[in-house]
Amino acid sequence: MSVTVNRRLSITDKVRAHLEILDPVTWISVFPYLAGGVMVSGAMQPTLHDYLLLLALFLMFGPLGTGFSQSINDYYDLELDRVNEPTRPVPSGRLTENEAVWNSVVVFLLALGIGIFLGLYIGGTRGMIILGSIVAGLIIGYIYSAPPFKLKKNILTSAPAVGFYYGFITWFSANALFSDIRPEVYWLAGLNFFMAVALIILNDFKSAEGDRKGGLKSLTVMIGSKGTFLVSFIIIDLVFLVFAWLEFRWGLYPLVLLMLGGLLLNIILQVRLYRDPASGLSIANTVVEDGFGNAIGQSEVVEHKAFLQFQVANNILFLFNNLIAAGAIGLQYMN
Repeated sequence: MSVTVNRRLSITDKVRAHLEILDPVTWISVFPYLAGGVMVSGAMQPTLHDYLLLLALFLMFGPLGTGFSQSINDYYDLELDRVNEPTRPVPSGRLTENEAVWNSVVVFLLALGIGIFLGLYIGGTRGMIILGSIVAGLIIGYIYSAPPFKLKKNILTSAPAVGFYYGFITWFSANALFSDIRPEVYWLAGLNFFMAVALIILNDFKSAEGDRKGGLKSLTVMIGSKGTFLVSFIIIDLVFLVFAWLEFRWGLYPLVLLMLGGLLLNIILQVRLYRDPASGLSIANTVVEDGFGNAIGQSEVVEHKAFLQFQVANNILFLFNNLIAAGAIGLQYMN
């Protein structure tokens, strides 16, 4: 059932609704990847100039690029959101469909404008990588939700699309902002792509009911919750293993042990959640409900609630290793 707003909204409420449709909690997701790409380059300087460049890149991929994809998604998924998320700005009536369209047009143009500026300012191949990345990201963000492609209709296209935006092009753009592309970035971007794929698979738990009614082929709809957990956990564990192997090849031997330790802890958590999602993870549950609940989301769907708890532990383990490895590689290039 949709929630309809009958009273006339104030300007403040309208602005809040326009920000909400951009889904601010998703903006921060791109920053660890951008930070990793910058650290691998080993070339960023602690100057106002370089900090402003990084801020521009974050605005381009975060509030504007990610916000565009969220705004477009809300517009085209209005009927699904009436079931899954009736309090969102459009189904609740706080924004009209035309206002949602204008919202997406504005952030699209701003993201593209920053991409063109950075492309011209950096110049050469590096500038083309940055501009090409945001153009590709905006296209993916549109066809993810919009017909006729509507990539989100099938998990075989939806998860890779999300992984491409969040975990792949961000690494290359951030690296290109300050240096030529480092060889390690190809591997790191690939690993982060697959990690994002695995996590978006689990995130679909929250919309399983609406997906079934709307004919969307999420993995949960196709193979059930147990199978979805298994597929995602296998991908995650393989990413940890390949990462440990790469760290060994790169001579980062202490990080190999850190990565394998993180993998072991992850497997323990995965086995527990696979056997009984309802039991959850007590420590992570406290974090989700009382700590970062507003940042990472909350859910009444048992499997999705379990995913949010697992996401806290997995992201800490993976991103911590990610950034340390990126920093160690960057130091080698600095030397």
